[in-house]
Amino acid sequence: MSIKISIKKSISPKVVKNYVLFCDENFKINGLNNLALKNQASDINKAINIDKSDKKDFLIFNINSIQKIILIRIKKNFSTVDIEKTGGKFFNFIKSNTIFDLTLFNNNIKATSQKNIYFLDEFLHGVQLKSYVFRKYKSKKNKETFSFNISSDTKSISYNKSKRFISLIEGTNLTKDLVSEPGNILHPDEYAKRLKQLKKFGLKVVIYDENKLKKLGMNALLGVGQGSIRGSYLVTLEWNGSNIKNKPLAFVGKGVCFDTGGISLKPAKFMEDMTYDMAGSAVVVGLMKNLALRKAKVNAIGVVGLVENMPGGNAQRPGDIVKSYSGKTIEILNTDAEGRLVLADALTFTEKKFNPRMIVDLATLTGAIIVSLGSEYAGLFSNNDNLSKQIYESGIKVDEKVWRMPLHENYNKLMNSKNADMQNINYVGGAGSTTAAQFLQRFILNKTPWAHLDIAGMAFSKYGGALNSWGATGFGVRLLNKLIEDYYE
Repeated sequence: MSIKISIKKSISPKVVKNYVLFCDENFKINGLNNLALKNQASDINKAINIDKSDKKDFLIFNINSIQKIILIRIKKNFSTVDIEKTGGKFFNFIKSNTIFDLTLFNNNIKATSQKNIYFLDEFLHGVQLKSYVFRKYKSKKNKETFSFNISSDTKSISYNKSKRFISLIEGTNLTKDLVSEPGNILHPDEYAKRLKQLKKFGLKVVIYDENKLKKLGMNALLGVGQGSIRGSYLVTLEWNGSNIKNKPLAFVGKGVCFDTGGISLKPAKFMEDMTYDMAGSAVVVGLMKNLALRKAKVNAIGVVGLVENMPGGNAQRPGDIVKSYSGKTIEILNTDAEGRLVLADALTFTEKKFNPRMIVDLATLTGAIIVSLGSEYAGLFSNNDNLSKQIYESGIKVDEKVWRMPLHENYNKLMNSKNADMQNINYVGGAGSTTAAQFLQRFILNKTPWAHLDIAGMAFSKYGGALNSWGATGFGVRLLNKLIEDYYE
């Protein structure tokens, strides 16, 4: 299914099948007397009085044998995310009622917006986010199109005042597409090829293959992928949108394209979900595409480590010791604690090569974070209070919420190894997400402001949310875009 949005001048009331009108929380229609329907205002208000007692978000009724009016109730003092969520709910409403052709009126939109010039953008953004569905491998294609026709007598229509919303949809949908792909299609070799194609949007893309990674000494990352017939890669995506030579912002993502657990094999049940173990990298990729499309006035770096964790004859064994890019040695006690090994090398590389202003990494890192926070909040771990506050506030604004979890040097003893500088898992028990984050913090060598987002409970949804349907959520793209908009551009 798809969403088609078009702006048309003075649509005749006679050809409109479904009028869409915004109203206040008491179902008073904004700007009704300035609409083509003003001669029917009395009949409309009578119909509203009959139905409004239920306080539903949407009312629908006939005004004649072939035409309907759909009312959308907008609560007082609405925020951006309120309008986006209303758009998401509205998509569900028209889908369930099989309404495909809708007309919105600019006078009504302007009367409702309360000087918010992005009101319509936000509403339709919510519609588009909620409408995403991954049907690439369905033999029977869904060709349904929901058409939103915006009628305007002037050129003052508010829709698409900036590229922000289109770019966000493009970036978020790319993330969802990548996460939704099966492991036999989106393995590291294919993933690296797709990233190379992003050059056409103005991103500088550099791919480090296994030979280059060996020369660099990225043995922690390489160890994870050595059991697979596929290659292992580290890919950097650079966007230079600022005229001022500021230090770049850096975003690092875990890209384990499929995670069997390696020799420490996972249980068979639900292993098919491990196609989304690369969601952290997909968020970074979607964010970077979004920044390039909207020509963001910021310098940003995306770094993703792409591997496949398989139990092959050459696979890494429990008990192996590897020397990371940082020079620190790691004893591998469990090969299913692999994401932190990929991130360890990627984080140190990012800090050394790009000397960034700050680093945010994202990973579906631990099941323990789902035990702690479920599917409502991502776990936030950081060495910097100001960066944590910025991320938290950005998450509230776009309804991609995070909750700060503790880091403390006392947790380090749980990750210390008798045979190497550290071990990759805490076998004492407890604090699984914190000890994983504490492990990552050891690879931030120069005290760069850093935050780790454990998105294991947020990257994929079994039941959908206000702004996403079942499946890949795209969680993180809108959050980090908001972070950049509000604090770094």
